[in-house]
Amino acid sequence: MKPIHVIVALGLTVISIPSFAQEKAKKKKTIISIGSDAVKITKSDSVGDIEIEKEEKPFEIEVGMVEVGINALHDQTDYNSAAAKDFIRIPDATQKNENLFTLENAKSINVNVYPILAKFRLLKTERQKMYLSAGVGLQMYNFRFTKNIVYVDSVPSVAMSPILFTKNKLGFTYLSVPLMATFKTKLAEKAWLVYGVGVTGGYRIASWTKHVSGEEGKVKNHDKFNFNDFVGGVTAEIGLDNYFRLYASYQLTPMHENALIQNPYCIGFRLGGM
Repeated sequence: MKPIHVIVALGLTVISIPSFAQEKAKKKKTIISIGSDAVKITKSDSVGDIEIEKEEKPFEIEVGMVEVGINALHDQTDYNSAAAKDFIRIPDATQKNENLFTLENAKSINVNVYPILAKFRLLKTERQKMYLSAGVGLQMYNFRFTKNIVYVDSVPSVAMSPILFTKNKLGFTYLSVPLMATFKTKLAEKAWLVYGVGVTGGYRIASWTKHVSGEEGKVKNHDKFNFNDFVGGVTAEIGLDNYFRLYASYQLTPMHENALIQNPYCIGFRLGGM
């Protein structure tokens, strides 16, 4: 090979090395992560072995938030009132009290699903973030009673069944709209404390009872009974970002339109969200 050809070849090689390095530096990567913040797909710049994630946008759409917890009832009913006595149609007056509605708490489950949430970032500093979010979803309550009570729709009331139930469940589904304020405080490198409060408004789209017994098998009844159509509540959360989140909620509106004053409250785990 002639000397001139060697020089040209070396020159082309030297030129191609920075060009290749530049192309490598510009290479984009798609990162799919699964954690407590649901499934996220992000784009990042890769420079050597260093990943640089793109800047978080002030407004984003989050997909998927699920809450799973246990229910209980805050019973504030005056069982000596004429309305309560008339509503509970049980001959034995000594049974007309809050013990009539005792729950199997481990089987009284609350599941809330919010497929879409809009997130607005209101504040971002080195150690603090604040978001406002809203969305739409479903709140689902299941109450498992230990007594053989039945809800009657024809004449709104509660009665006692002579049949022994192996399962006695009351269920609700509400179309729910949450509005939440979420805060993140940096505790350490890659460790953020997450906490927040919010309100929810709901519309009852279904209510039903389910009784299971040896005599009648499985019996379901879908009716309005004596339940409120529109409800409102408050919610709160706390946890470590990307590790775990706990939520608690309290329904400010009683379940019943009148006679009984029973407010559901829940505590459990929140998956996804801001």
